[in-house]
Amino acid sequence: MEINSRTENDVTIVAVSGSIDALTSEQMLAAFMKEIESGAAHLVADLSGVEYTSSAGLRCLLTVQKEMRQKGGDFRLAGVQPNVLKILKLSGFTRLIKMYDSVAEAAASFSGE
Repeated sequence: MEINSRTENDVTIVAVSGSIDALTSEQMLAAFMKEIESGAAHLVADLSGVEYTSSAGLRCLLTVQKEMRQKGGDFRLAGVQPNVLKILKLSGFTRLIKMYDSVAEAAASFSGE
């Protein structure tokens, strides 16, 4: 798994690539929590490089969503691949976390808040 973070116009983007499972979800959660603790108010997970996620990955995304909302911020998903989208739909996550086709669309969605 590879994780890279960057900030553009007050939006923090965390790009994840590889598979998210019980072994890698803790690494991903740590990367997101670092950004949250640094004061990120608008956070986007770029999942365009993720082909698979287990329930551990879903728990991680839900934890990030909860933390962001508790701190008065919000969280978006971008570039969700078909295999991952299927899992998100089956688990009901598409009703919990806003998703966009691209990072640019997800980042732009914060300007309407």
